[in-house]
Amino acid sequence: MRTLKHISKYILITLLIVSCEKTQKKKTSSEPSTQKQVTAKDILGNKNYVAISYGGYRTKTRDVQPTIAELKDDMKILHAMGIRVLRTYNVQLPHAANLLKAIRELKNESTNFEMYVMLGAWIDCKNAWTEQTPDHNQESEKNKDEIERAVALANQYPDIIKIIAVGNEAMVKWAASYYVQPGVILKWVNHLQNLKQEGKLDKDLWITSSDNFASWGGGDTIYHVEDLNKLIKAVDYISMHTYPMHDTHYHPIFWGTIDDGKRSSLEKIDYAMLKAKEYAISQYDSVHNYMKSLGVNKPIHIGETGWASYSNGHYGDTGSKATDEYKEAIYYKHMREWTEKAGMSCFYFEAFDEIWKDARNPGGSENHFGLFTIDGKAKYALWNLVDQGVFKGLTRNGNQIIKTYNGNKDSLLLEVQLPPVKAKLVVNH
Repeated sequence: MRTLKHISKYILITLLIVSCEKTQKKKTSSEPSTQKQVTAKDILGNKNYVAISYGGYRTKTRDVQPTIAELKDDMKILHAMGIRVLRTYNVQLPHAANLLKAIRELKNESTNFEMYVMLGAWIDCKNAWTEQTPDHNQESEKNKDEIERAVALANQYPDIIKIIAVGNEAMVKWAASYYVQPGVILKWVNHLQNLKQEGKLDKDLWITSSDNFASWGGGDTIYHVEDLNKLIKAVDYISMHTYPMHDTHYHPIFWGTIDDGKRSSLEKIDYAMLKAKEYAISQYDSVHNYMKSLGVNKPIHIGETGWASYSNGHYGDTGSKATDEYKEAIYYKHMREWTEKAGMSCFYFEAFDEIWKDARNPGGSENHFGLFTIDGKAKYALWNLVDQGVFKGLTRNGNQIIKTYNGNKDSLLLEVQLPPVKAKLVVNH
């Protein structure tokens, strides 16, 4: 028979166990677990840290934010396929902050889960996205708050956020709704660099801006201004975008195939996609050469590149015939192979289709850049991973990860159009 002393001791031990369990649960939800520490310098250009651009939106409007549970499902899928670095685009909406919460929870649930973020801070000119005429020589008063939010998140999640990108295609002049002059980007990059010097941001946090190759000096000389030169010297690395797919319409001189009577249809497509890869490399080279002309030598990584799987416009059947899952898969393979060999990171655009991007036109190419569909089907570029069982047990929107076209390649190829014959294309343009 137990004595009162023994019972009291038992109750005390039980209370201690319950207290420890509660403390552990609280830590799991709010505090980072102890894992290996890496920096942007360790990650960028490291083939073990594959990068991708990410948005978790499932509907036609960003008013419907993805839940933490949905974000965690996406993270498990991307982690399974080897992704370790994500790029986000703004901190105005809850998406980025919720994503960081989701990653923190997954890290605390498993010491094997590893994911880092290149956090985007959106930058606009004055009157952007309003009925008033955009003033490209002045910045939006909202930019200050956006930068402050990015800084706060970087300090809250130093184990996850390794890079801050000031602006997304914010300097390229075809972004007519919102672009700013390079001096605005320079101002905020310098501000963040100063915070690092003052100990108000992690000294190993890298600062950049992510923009079109032309904006980094690789295109028209109209971009070759002193503030750009100063910006190139101020960033920790250059994050450049290249989109051969868009230029199959806007600058098609590289696009097309050769009809010599000896090539099969797929060989003709493979030829055209090889030219697309070479075109992307030429844009990288142009930025690299401009940077070197300034006496600067720092890393260049691909902040964005991608290829849509469908378009009912400029790039589809009635246009340049560029978009389908077969060509998307070839381009994805080319970009991964090239950048890995060159020791660069490639934030491939993008992980999942996002239909809010062109909500009024479901067939618009912007809705179809994902490697996965909205409902979680793996497009042709990832069929091999499905075969390998990489996504076994994982779901998106409650759906298991299966192949598009029911895995029937012949059905897929029925929708693949041959690019125009190069000789005729040159004549037409």
